[in-house]
Formats: sequence, C-alpha cells, structure tokens
Amino acid sequence: MKVFTYSEARQKLSTVLDLARSEEVVIKRRGGEVFTVLFKQAEQSSPFDVPGIKTSATTKDILDAIQDSRSRNTESNDKPTKGCSPSRGR
Repeated sequence: MKVFTYSEARQKLSTVLDLARSEEVVIKRRGGEVFTVLFKQAEQSSPFDVPGIKTSATTKDILDAIQDSRSRNTESNDKPTKGCSPSRGR
C-alpha cells in the first residue's frame, strides 16, 4: 500500500494512477479525510452481446418458423397489388 498526501497525489497523478493498477493507493488530506484509489478494468463487450433466453424451442422449430415466414413473404410478393397493373417495358 502506498500513501500520498493530497498535494503529492496532485503533483504525481500519473504515478498514482499507474501504482493503483498493481496496489492499493491511499490519499490523505490535511483535514483527516482518507481516500483510496482503485483500478477498475474496463469491460470489453460487443454491442451485439445480448443475454440469452430459456426456451423449449429446438433448432428444428426455429428453422421451420424461419422457412414458413420466408415462404409467406415470397407468396405475398408474387401476387400483384390490388389496383396496380403489371409494369410494361417502355
């Protein structure tokens, strides 16, 4: 454990932070207040990391649902929209 006065810590802030990576650093103020500097490792995570869910669906169930959804989308795209005539190459 390394102890600094407030004035020392202010003058050597870079050193204080470097030391805090490997050991406890204490800063004491004249009025008797005591502070501890702790190093906190930044969590590296992807924005695509999402918590999982519990489900009884199997891989086959999920793939069947996707295939069913895609086949319905294909069928609806094949039908002309009401009130629209097919486009003609001009």
